[in-house]
Amino acid sequence: MLLDTKLPVSYIVKRIWPDILRVLLISVVFQVLKMTFSDYLPAIPLQLPTILGSSISLLLAFNISQSYDRWWEARKIWGAIVNDSRSLAVQVSGFVDERFLRRGTADSPFKTFVYRQIAWCYGLGEALRSHDPLPSMQPYLSAQELAFVQGHTNKPLALLALHTEQIKGLFQQQAINSFQEVQLNSTLVRLCDSMGAAERIKNTVFPSSYRLMIHFFIYLFLGTLSLGLVETIGLWEIPVLMIIASTYFLLERTARYLQDPFTNKPTDTPVTAISRTIEINLKQLLQEQDIPAPVAPKEYYLM
Repeated sequence: MLLDTKLPVSYIVKRIWPDILRVLLISVVFQVLKMTFSDYLPAIPLQLPTILGSSISLLLAFNISQSYDRWWEARKIWGAIVNDSRSLAVQVSGFVDERFLRRGTADSPFKTFVYRQIAWCYGLGEALRSHDPLPSMQPYLSAQELAFVQGHTNKPLALLALHTEQIKGLFQQQAINSFQEVQLNSTLVRLCDSMGAAERIKNTVFPSSYRLMIHFFIYLFLGTLSLGLVETIGLWEIPVLMIIASTYFLLERTARYLQDPFTNKPTDTPVTAISRTIEINLKQLLQEQDIPAPVAPKEYYLM
């Protein structure tokens, strides 16, 4: 996630420089054509690129709006995961009979539950970024739990299944009553819903034909604008066209990166930082001393 700091120029330029070079080539070609074949070049009224530019601006505005909606939905999903993870730990701590919690012991069911939830958060974040989630889960799971998770394709879902089994066992031992079991299972259902919603965003590709159409129309607009400016301002057409092209391509790139909030880029939803926040909160509920520090932001973004 980009932070509210000054973005380095290199981050901006390196994302649009191939397109800018192509536009520069187009501009230079039209300048050469004007010098050699000025009598044969069609007269392009500036009203034509003006109409094209206005239409493309509307398309870009709509594209950015739709892309931001996807990014914001992903952020809201992870906000719900934070809330439900805290709620789950607080519910287990408050519902389960103290005789079964065994706080402070190495095999405490409460600690097992909390650590498994921390593993779930880290694992889901890595899975959404198409990374192997096991390394991030391993520090928080027992050998038996790791063996169980390794046999599943959807490893975060396997952890939710272990949560359910533990809740079922607590109910059978009469450590919780039926109402408390329903409340815990409701929280697990919300976590599963959040996981499915995040996977839907990850697996639903933004229509590539729409992106290509916008890209094509930007080049069409810049080409007609270049022809029109060649006849009116001469060589000044090159820097003017570069400035206008940079604006349009930056807007297009912004929309493209926001479309995929789980691709391990600076514009991503900061799932690692959010998971670390959950870990800190839950370990403090366990009253542990070894509390990790929040994820430090990089120069201009947080992962």
